[in-house]
Amino acid sequence: MSKWDICIASSIQEADQILQTQQYKVGLLLDFIGIESSAEAYRFFNRHSNIRWIGLLDRKILDCPETRALVADNLSDFQTLPLDRARLNYTIGHAFGFVLLRERVADVEQIGVVDAILGNSIAIISLRSQIRKIARTNAPVLIWGESGSGKELVAHAIHMNSSRAGGPFVPVNCGAFAASLIQSELFGYESGSFTGAAKGKAGLLESAAGGTLFLDEIGDLPLDSQTNFLRFLQERTITRIGATREISVDARVIAASHVNLKDAVARGQFREDLYYRLNVLPIEVPSLRARRVDVSLLSEHFFKFYNFEKGAHVKGFSRKALMALERYDWPGNVRELINCVRRAMVLADGAMIMPSDLNLADPSTLFNGDALGESRMSAERDAICLSLAIAKKNVTHAARDLGVSRMSLYRLIAKHNITV
Repeated sequence: MSKWDICIASSIQEADQILQTQQYKVGLLLDFIGIESSAEAYRFFNRHSNIRWIGLLDRKILDCPETRALVADNLSDFQTLPLDRARLNYTIGHAFGFVLLRERVADVEQIGVVDAILGNSIAIISLRSQIRKIARTNAPVLIWGESGSGKELVAHAIHMNSSRAGGPFVPVNCGAFAASLIQSELFGYESGSFTGAAKGKAGLLESAAGGTLFLDEIGDLPLDSQTNFLRFLQERTITRIGATREISVDARVIAASHVNLKDAVARGQFREDLYYRLNVLPIEVPSLRARRVDVSLLSEHFFKFYNFEKGAHVKGFSRKALMALERYDWPGNVRELINCVRRAMVLADGAMIMPSDLNLADPSTLFNGDALGESRMSAERDAICLSLAIAKKNVTHAARDLGVSRMSLYRLIAKHNITV
């Protein structure tokens, strides 16, 4: 035991205070004395779920159902007294190694989020390829995609894979500023240029020098600001409000919109010359319903990412819940999926998240007026494809989930010309 850095706490409250300022990978619980209620214990373990907890317990306390539940839900391992030092040393070493392995996996996943977009669908594979190519240049990029589809994540991935990765990434939501403020926020102003301007201030464009400026919802940019921004794209210089001299700014511009800017040009709401200046490298982010095969992967990822929010009893998704997630249309895209997963993690009563915990619309209401026979055929084919995907193309498991025999499923696969 001498090789370990040991900190001793006499109560759960003292341990809680210590863990707020110090980091430990493994925790050793000597008993449950001093824990006033199981609710208090669950709150403690939820706050420190990143730690691998090991119990050293008197065998008698395991006769209590409430204590057994605490052990099962919150401890990664336990031993009963009397103490076996050799076994305990091995258990602590194993737990420590497991935490190190988990941290390495988390590091890889974080790199993956920055370096690429999560998903195995053809649409996402193509998107990742475009990101790698676009990142090599400094030309303007115009990203189109529905709200919540991940346009800022794509912009950030382009920035982080570019030669400007060491510079700032400055996101600006053009719809979040009043029309009277966007000009001064983007271009900055000099002292005394208007009432309240007691001292000069650099704009967001200047703060992005050496890096990337991401203009989200650029379709909301007022026409007069569009004119000034077009000049920046042409000359690579800006003039602060109230200034007489120009300032050179080296910043790459990535813009995004959930509306079709070409239609906005036709309506006179967006400058045509600015549209063509921005649309040098167009890229489209697919909606979530266009890549349903990624829904399970994303759901599992968000479950791990927000693990600290879930109830201690919640262990993951049931197969039926994953099928329900994949069948839903996701009008709010990835943002809606994140909210759905987080809500289910908190409200689920059982160990596994069930379809009823997701609070999704009935998939039967999602058809768009097709003939009844066509809708049935489409629903049948979708259900088979989803079951096969979740079962990793294991026909036996998929048949069990669908409630049909293995031979019946083979006939349905042939009927719908599905490749296994």
